[in-house]
Amino acid sequence: MTAKKIDAREVALKIINEVETNGAYANIALAKEINRRTAQGQLSDQDRRFITELVYGTVKAGATLDWLLGLYLNRSLTKVAPVIRNILRLGIYQLFFLEKVPASAACNQSVELAKKYGHAGTVKFVNGVLRNAARNPEKVVYPDRDSQPVKYLALKYFHPEWLVERWVERLGVTDCEALCQTNNTIPPLSLRTNTIKINRDRLLQRLAGEGVACQASAWTPEGIVCQEHPGLGTLASLQEGLFQVQDESSMLVAHILDPKPGEFIIDACGAPGGKTTHIAALMNNTGKILSTDIYEHKLALIRENAARLALTNIETRALDAVNLGSMFPLKADRVLVDAPCSGLGVLRRKPDSRWRKSPEILRDLPKLQAAILVSAAQCVKPGGVLVYSTCTTEPEENQDIVGDFLRAHPDFSLEPTGQYLPAQKRPDKLLQLWPHTDSIDGFFIARIARQQ
Repeated sequence: MTAKKIDAREVALKIINEVETNGAYANIALAKEINRRTAQGQLSDQDRRFITELVYGTVKAGATLDWLLGLYLNRSLTKVAPVIRNILRLGIYQLFFLEKVPASAACNQSVELAKKYGHAGTVKFVNGVLRNAARNPEKVVYPDRDSQPVKYLALKYFHPEWLVERWVERLGVTDCEALCQTNNTIPPLSLRTNTIKINRDRLLQRLAGEGVACQASAWTPEGIVCQEHPGLGTLASLQEGLFQVQDESSMLVAHILDPKPGEFIIDACGAPGGKTTHIAALMNNTGKILSTDIYEHKLALIRENAARLALTNIETRALDAVNLGSMFPLKADRVLVDAPCSGLGVLRRKPDSRWRKSPEILRDLPKLQAAILVSAAQCVKPGGVLVYSTCTTEPEENQDIVGDFLRAHPDFSLEPTGQYLPAQKRPDKLLQLWPHTDSIDGFFIARIARQQ
């Protein structure tokens, strides 16, 4: 089928409007729109790539684009209609960050969009602002890196100032810069071999035959990292349950839990099921895993994944994890708490996420995290294991939670978490992974044992 010619910039604008105006998640809104138009034969591969770049880039650059526009505007950006504001953001992103797009194309196509979504006055306004920016790029002077490192890094690498300030204080300017740079890269797709059905070597061969350029992960024995791949929905190996999409750092959690065949294990915050199904596979589909979540529709995802992967030792139940202790006292051989968190370790996977967070989240979430951990610990048998993990980098959600728990529960002790890594052993008792140093998602994992 010949792809019908469409305006990639207009499609991108529609998605950005969904994100900015209706609070949609960029990755979900983008996938929905691209899948719909692909099914109708409207998009070429080049269109898909360009739309993805425009959407993710414009959303990710957020406050920096508004700062750049402020250098060329004669009015407050907040007084501009939302759709026109997003047309300007799209245009300025192309002018300053997409070298392959000619300035004339960025300006002309933005003006065409303004004609469609505005009136004569807004067309003139958009044309004036963008052509002013194209003619006078020297107006853009970033804050000095040495004297104003936080402002410099925030604007240069598209991160909120409050977060950059935290990281500069903890990591120093150089490491913070490396982290922000890494957060702006596109992470590779990683897959976990379903060892119940196939081994990794055979899956690598199968994927290569399906047009996937991939290699074995250096972090886990089941992991596969993909450099290039067609749409996942086109892969028969996915439908056949030969793999599960899962980040490399997330795969480490089940190995550190180290489940054994025949055990009873609780995954306290199990949806959407990546870790639950990994635990099930490591148990050779024996024993029993109780995977819980507060939302029934999320539990459905666990069941769907389990069915596709042919795993039968998983039971799901809708309940609040803070109540686990009273329901299953001293019943479980091992308990996993993959706690709800700020997600600050996975910003590169969710381009709009950095702008949805605020410092308050690090004040409010730890109360819930601590409550879940305390409740889950009550389920652990004497001699059993408790693992606490998050996909964040912040001590309030990680080291502080575990430290407070251990001080209040002397019958539990910290084990050398890093020694339970399946491939790259580490001496760390508390394992904190970083995108810029470990080349995987930012993750925290702690393994805690209950005394006999």
